Amino acid sequence: MARSYQAPVLLPTSLVGSYSVPDWLIDRASLAKRFPPRVRARELWRVAPEFLQQAQDDATVLAIRDQEEAGLDIITDGEVRRESYSNRFATALEGVDVDNPGTALDRSGHPNPVPRVVGPIKRKHPIGVRDVEFLRNHTKRVTKITVPGPYTMSQQAQNDFYPSGRDLAFAYAAAVNEEIKDLFAAGVDIVQIDEPYMQARPQAARDYGLAAMNAALDGVKGTTAVHICFGYAAIIHERPPGYSFLPEFEGSPIGQISIETAQSKLDCAVLKGLPSKTVVLGVIDLSDMTVETPEQVADRIRAALPYVAAERLVIAPDCGMKYIPRDIAYAKLQAMVQGTQIVRSELPA
Repeated sequence: MARSYQAPVLLPTSLVGSYSVPDWLIDRASLAKRFPPRVRARELWRVAPEFLQQAQDDATVLAIRDQEEAGLDIITDGEVRRESYSNRFATALEGVDVDNPGTALDRSGHPNPVPRVVGPIKRKHPIGVRDVEFLRNHTKRVTKITVPGPYTMSQQAQNDFYPSGRDLAFAYAAAVNEEIKDLFAAGVDIVQIDEPYMQARPQAARDYGLAAMNAALDGVKGTTAVHICFGYAAIIHERPPGYSFLPEFEGSPIGQISIETAQSKLDCAVLKGLPSKTVVLGVIDLSDMTVETPEQVADRIRAALPYVAAERLVIAPDCGMKYIPRDIAYAKLQAMVQGTQIVRSELPA
């Protein structure tokens, strides 16, 4: 079972994972025109390959400072080094032919180039440990890092090796398990697993996806979270009225469940189905470039309080902010912190 950590304050604030990448580093127009890449997409970077790591490090420092100056309590590295939340990890594994990608349908039904699995999935080396070390060297606050989930990666691959999708998902789970343990050993406080395809494809998630995620947590000692969402608002424009896969997490060893409520106008009564979990409550609408007022944010937090005790809430944007211009992303974080402070002031000490 994952351990819980001591929250820095009541209603701590956090990113879900990604933050806006500076325009001098990423070709934002090209990023917005395509579906999130599943294979490497180095053409998106504006910096020459020999300078890319240095530039990404500099942009990561900016992301950390923006979070701190906006007042966030839990800090991520902003996922600045990634072209998408999953492709950097998925293409670094053995068993994947990165030169001859396959094809799979994305959650909106469009074919997308994806990693082609041609052999046993194995992790060659730690993938995110340097990211954790860099993050810890640049902030004194609580830290969080993210990894793609085994079920989602199995849905974002062409399986030319394993006898079934279940077998592929469990192979990914073994690699994710090794990675999570190394991330905690490097000193991160929270590891978030991104599993959006559990919402997009809930039946297979029930059949084997949740079991694969649980296998990725086997023997893990540390605070873990899972992010499940309706897709990036910049790409997926229609939101269903509720989750197709959510209460199933109650029986998992995962500690925190990250959901969105602002874009979908979710009825927070569904949170009654997660009585033992911390809920990472998405309260910032990423489909609207209008910056919320602190009072709007406060209202969205208040909507959850009848169903989840304040001690079990973390306040966050609905999803990653990589598609949002940096000035708007920063202003939304400021509003999120200010709205959270309003609600804190209303709660018993």
